[in-house]
Parts: sequence; structure tokens; C-alpha cells
Amino acid sequence: MLRLYNTLSRKIEEIAPSDGREFKIYNCGPTVYDYAHIGNLRTFTLQDLLNRYLRFHGFRVKLVMNVTDVDDKTIKRSAERGLPLNEFTSKYAQEFLKDLDALGILRPDKLVYATQEIPEMVKIISALIDKGFAYKATDGVYFDIKKSGDYGKLSKLKLKKLKSGVRLNVDSYEKNTASDFALWKAWQESDGSVFWSAPFGKGRPGWHIECSAMSLKHLGKVIDIHGGGVDLVFPHHENEIAQSESFTGSPVVRHWFHSNHLIVEGRKMSKSLGNYYTLRDLSGYSARALRLLFFSAHYRDELDFSLVSLANAEKTIKGFDEFVQKLSACKASGGTLEAGQLVKEAEEVFGGSLDDDLGTPKMLAGLHGFFRDANKLIDSGKVTLGGAKEILSFLERINSVLGVFRFDFSDKLSKEEEKLVSMREKARKEKDYKKSDELRQRLLKEHKIQLDDTAGGFRWKRI
Repeated sequence: MLRLYNTLSRKIEEIAPSDGREFKIYNCGPTVYDYAHIGNLRTFTLQDLLNRYLRFHGFRVKLVMNVTDVDDKTIKRSAERGLPLNEFTSKYAQEFLKDLDALGILRPDKLVYATQEIPEMVKIISALIDKGFAYKATDGVYFDIKKSGDYGKLSKLKLKKLKSGVRLNVDSYEKNTASDFALWKAWQESDGSVFWSAPFGKGRPGWHIECSAMSLKHLGKVIDIHGGGVDLVFPHHENEIAQSESFTGSPVVRHWFHSNHLIVEGRKMSKSLGNYYTLRDLSGYSARALRLLFFSAHYRDELDFSLVSLANAEKTIKGFDEFVQKLSACKASGGTLEAGQLVKEAEEVFGGSLDDDLGTPKMLAGLHGFFRDANKLIDSGKVTLGGAKEILSFLERINSVLGVFRFDFSDKLSKEEEKLVSMREKARKEKDYKKSDELRQRLLKEHKIQLDDTAGGFRWKRI
């Protein structure tokens, strides 16, 4: 059974769906005011790994992700561009989906936009006011964190350590405490036409209430797993807990899953430092290489990104492709026990590593050992057609989780290339090594085709 670290308990725990059948997962999605950077994309890729691995185990998964398309940043940026809010945010929402597709991240079962769920947010805020957990002020509605008895249980922050403000005017409902957070922000001129009507005044929702409303509406009162980056633990997820549990009267999330930061060559990623990357900045590399690199560090550890490490991941991906092509070229008949034994051992390492808190570094080390040993068998001609199919079947199974292998190599030799290869093979069999080498060099120079001779015959690849 999969064991996963729970940020709430600070322990690695076995996970299972509350109803025994389907995992209900809510992942915090993007705020669509710009392109997602690779730190965001690492978080979404690691969430995808968990989603895929649960499905690999045979579980049903209902995954909901939000899109924050109204907040301070989206309003400010859309005004600067002179565009209506929905027109501005829809562009970046679509670009985000393109990034998911490029990285092989499965799209959520339901992608929910904050601007489409305002009535649900108004309902929850009204209920929190009625229950005494929230109060109205001149600039909006605030959650009173003193009313939440266990505030800070996720982040382990003590309420008394949070900085207090001063209530200036009781009758005008000014903010009670500096650490109280906004559920609703009253309309102001800088918001332009961005507002909604509510019993407590026209305005727009605060960031935290958006996720509570969307998760409760689309997943119900019990969520099995709530995911996000470690930067969301406080205040976002802490505030989600406070408002959701005050509204429902009971715990809402059973397991909190957080991934750590991506840094760049030892420093925080920043546009001012010139080390800020989106997927578009890395167009010279394959998305599969970036996905593989994201797995190279454990999800609870920082990943130190560099272009050198990405280039190394690209080399590994090319090695994966060559390995698959080698297997596809195996034609010998008969059976071998070696290939089957290698697959059995590799499956055990793969499952054992990921079952233990998604241990991707150990899993990748096991795969590299598998490739090394399998390559030796292939090069010695000991992998038959049946053995190759068994290995390919294994790779296809684990690729449903990893998403880094390619199997469709439809590239074919042209008629001229086939003729040169045939002539070279004929010369080699006739031991005319001079002619054989000349034809081999011609294929390499004129057609960028490399021929490799092995015990099992020759193989070709384009370089």
C-alpha cells in the first residue's frame, strides 16, 4: 500500500480513499496572470505522478483543480493591458493547459474557474457571518481567526505569535486583528468593472475562500488528498482549513500533500536575477527531459535546477529512446529466463520505491540499473523477440506513471538509404571490410544515419 507524508501529522501514513473506492483529490491550480514558471510546473508534475500512480494501483480518482482568474494580480495586469479581466485571464489559462499537455500531465477531471463559482463563495461567507466566525468591515468581510480554536495546526504556527493589530472603530466593523484574513473585498475604483453583488456589499472574493468553495462544491465535505506547493502551507492552506471547518463543523481534508521548492543553481528563481524560466524559455529541450528532471529529487526535497542538469536529463531521454529502439530490433526466436528475471526485479524496485512516499530517486536508480543489465543482454544477443516484448510491456506499464518513454518510432529508411544499408550489410558478410566501412561512413556523412553492429545483428539510428 502507498505510504505518503502528511503535512498535517508530520508523519508518513498509509493512504486509502475514505469510501474505499475513489480518491477525491483537490489540487491548487494556477493564478492566470502570466505564464507558469518551471517551479509551478514541477509542483503540477509531482501531483500528476501521485494521480497516475493511484490509477496505476487500480483506484478511481476524481481530481479537481481550480483556476484563480480573479485576484489582485489578475485585476492589476488586465488593467495595465487595457483588457477585460476574462479576456486577459483566458489567454493564460489556455497557455497553462498547453503546458500541462506538453509535460504529459493528465488534465484534471474537473477544472474549475473562480469567477464561475462566486454564488458558492457568497453562500459560505454568509454562513460564516451568521455563525460568528466572520465579521463585516468597511473594506470587506474578514475571518476572525480567534474564533478558530486550532488555527495553525497545519503550519504549526501558534496563534499568540501572530502579530495583532488594533481595532479602531467597533461600530464601523474595522478589521479586528492584523492576522484576520479577507473573505470578501469591497469594491474600489481600481477594480473597475470587476465586482459581484452580495448581501454584504458589492465586491469580489478573497483568494482563500475560492478554494474552500470549489473543493466543497465539487468533492463534498471530505477530501482524501489536498495538494499544493510547500509555499501554500501558510497562509493559504491554513486559512482554507479555518474557513472550511468552521463552515462544515468537521475536518475536511484527510491528507495534505506538499512538494518543495525548485531553486536555480542554489538561488531562488527570480526575473531580476535572470534565472527565471517558463517552458517557452526551454524550447531547445524536450518536455520529457524536464519531466524526468523533476523526478530526480524527492518531492519533499528542493530541486536545484540548472541548464546542465537539464542537458544531462536530455541525454538520459535519448538513451531511453535508443534502448526502446534496440528492443524493437530484437528478432531472434526462442526464450530466455534472464529478461524475465530482470523485469521481475525491476518491477519490485519500481513499486517498492514509489509505495514508500513516492521515492523517485530510488526508483530512477533502480531503472538505470535495469537498463544497464538489459543492454548487456541485448548486446550479447541474449534477448529474443519474446524477451524484448516482455521488457517493452514492462516499460509501457510504468510509463503510465512516469510519462517519459517513447514507443512510436515510425521513422523509416528511404529507398536510397535502404539500398546503401543493404549494400553495406552484403559487403560486411562477404568480409569486404573496406567497402563496408566506406558505405558506413557515407550513411553517416550524407544521411546522418549511424550503424551499430552487435551480436544480434546491426542497428541503425538517426543522429
